[in-house]
Amino acid sequence: MLQALVKKGKVISDNVPAPAVSCGSLLIKVVNSCISAGTEISGINSSGKSIIKKALEQPDKIVKAFNMLKAEGFLKVYEKMKGAPDFGSPTGYSISGIVIAVGAGVTNFQVGDRVAAAGAGIANHAEYVDVPVNLVMRMPQDMRFEDASSVALGGIALQGVRRADLKLGEFGVVIGAGILGLLTVQMLKLSGIRVAATDLDENRLKIASELGADLVINPKHDDPVKAIENWSGGFGADAVIFTAATGSNEPLSQSFKMCKRRGRVILVGVSGTQIKREDMYNKELDFLISTSYGPGRYDKNYEEKGLEYPYSYIRWTENRNMSEYLRLIHNGLINLEKIINAVLPIESASEAFAMLQNNDPKPLMVLLDYGAIDTGRIQEYINHDRKVTTRPGVSNGKIINVALIGAGGFATGVHLPNIKKLSGKYKLHAVLDKIGHNAKSVASQYDASYSTTNFDDIINDPNVDLVLIATRHDSHAELSLQALKAGKNVFVEKPLATNTENLNKIKEFYLDKSISFKPILMVGFNRRFSKYAEEIKKYTDKRNNPLFIQYTMNAGYIPQDHWVHEHGGRIIGECCHIIDLMTFFTRSRITSISLESLSPANDKFSQSDNKSIVLKYSDGSICNINYFATGSKEFPKEQMMVNFDEKTIHLDDYKSIKGYGIKINEISTPFCEKGQFEELEILYETIKGNKATWPIELWDMFQTTETSFLLN
Repeated sequence: MLQALVKKGKVISDNVPAPAVSCGSLLIKVVNSCISAGTEISGINSSGKSIIKKALEQPDKIVKAFNMLKAEGFLKVYEKMKGAPDFGSPTGYSISGIVIAVGAGVTNFQVGDRVAAAGAGIANHAEYVDVPVNLVMRMPQDMRFEDASSVALGGIALQGVRRADLKLGEFGVVIGAGILGLLTVQMLKLSGIRVAATDLDENRLKIASELGADLVINPKHDDPVKAIENWSGGFGADAVIFTAATGSNEPLSQSFKMCKRRGRVILVGVSGTQIKREDMYNKELDFLISTSYGPGRYDKNYEEKGLEYPYSYIRWTENRNMSEYLRLIHNGLINLEKIINAVLPIESASEAFAMLQNNDPKPLMVLLDYGAIDTGRIQEYINHDRKVTTRPGVSNGKIINVALIGAGGFATGVHLPNIKKLSGKYKLHAVLDKIGHNAKSVASQYDASYSTTNFDDIINDPNVDLVLIATRHDSHAELSLQALKAGKNVFVEKPLATNTENLNKIKEFYLDKSISFKPILMVGFNRRFSKYAEEIKKYTDKRNNPLFIQYTMNAGYIPQDHWVHEHGGRIIGECCHIIDLMTFFTRSRITSISLESLSPANDKFSQSDNKSIVLKYSDGSICNINYFATGSKEFPKEQMMVNFDEKTIHLDDYKSIKGYGIKINEISTPFCEKGQFEELEILYETIKGNKATWPIELWDMFQTTETSFLLN
């Protein structure tokens, strides 16, 4: 499909894999999308800036980069930056189209529905979009797709009006007569408000006047503060809605000055950040922020999981705001005729954005067109190809062809650079990601044959030797099982599964005697493959008595609404590394488990990722794992003491080991070496038949996974 992407200050129309429908979402064939002249043009200009300039504008990023350099070293950070795929950025957040597929759990839409949708990074300028249900609004019958495609901008304007809370007959001022300003003017007039509008563009002020503004002011010619004072009888405006996009501080200062005592200023647009106390204090003004489309915005439970807010308590959610906006247009109460200036095909996205950047005068609203919908071709739309070929061809028989599932930060920052270093053994053959342009960018960066959003393309490809699964935790078991059943070797990042039911399905596959060929399965429990673990094991294998191991994982605090706390949480998702490592040293099965969890005093910390665990093994060894999120991030993340036969070996964060009462090879590295590179080397030898045993035995992987379930 064609999608508009921003790369280095320019917009291009690129052919990328189209999305599939997700659970709780709708797959929409787009008819029109609306370009936001403010937000999107600002993003394009920002993308063209150098890394240094961006960093200087965002000091917090400098601190983050410094911490990364401190933890990983210049060489590793440089390699990551150099090897990082140039994904480009999706742009757009307001579309209209027709539903061609309904995701699981969605009951209030059906194929063929005419809809509008919103959401940055979701309702993009693309031929197909996959949008969560709470960000989709049904269009009124016979409404034009062109008008409905402005739904997000309408929602933003309407939420600003609601935040202003103006009453019939009051004075309202709109700063900036761009798209949002002109929509706001019309909404205020519908509410019986006396409206003034300010802008530096005479043509836009003319339109504002034609759309109902009682007073228009050009600050280049008139003092806007005095003009509003005179217009309001000397009292000042009841509320000012700031819809302009500017880096200057002066317009916001003027907004405060033109308010009456105890008036309100609502920031919808963008302003300079310096605020003078004297502008607000003497009048006891309220300064309010209007967040995008309304209540629900940026709430993952609402937007991503589809949890609705009760109508009785929150009357106007973002979805209800945008639905109301569509109604107003359909009933002729909002006029877009003077606002929509051009409609260009998606193939001409570059020209459309250039118009908004370079034309004089600049157009207000430009739409992209994706062609009329033929309702008789809906099945064809549903079955659209989701694969894009990058470089046809496959490698020779000595190379293992890898299909990557999930092109996220860990895969692109760790696994793919390691695969590139092992180019004599591995070749990235295919990339699958939920986000099509991400998949294509990674495929292009690493010379893969193709990118796709369709898992069937991977498991039906005879040239795929190994499926590397690096998606979110809840999908690991299902994807692994599908790949195994297709005869593919699987390397799945931890955890193998997040619940007993899914784990049992994988067990049943390997127990099924009717299946003659059982591919290799490996879980990414990398710690056991690190040079440090291998060195320690040389000495623990010669012990006379059981091991007494103390392992501390200072995991660090992660907010409770982060996805890592879902689908098993951090014990199943990360502590499993350490459970596996303990079995690696003891070489035996767990016979008993003890557990204590922290009892937090408030809701910031959770019992789920603050646990003290004791594992007893059949050889008599005891392993104590302290996994916690309450420690300082300035302290090393992982420490281990291995005690046996009056000897102690101390591991310091996979940077060094030291022996006490025992002479060992006290190796050290400047930065953490946790075994991700070595695990790929060993897996290669297994797949090629050079190593008789699997990297981790099946019972061992199952034991670690089942133990993590019991500890959760």
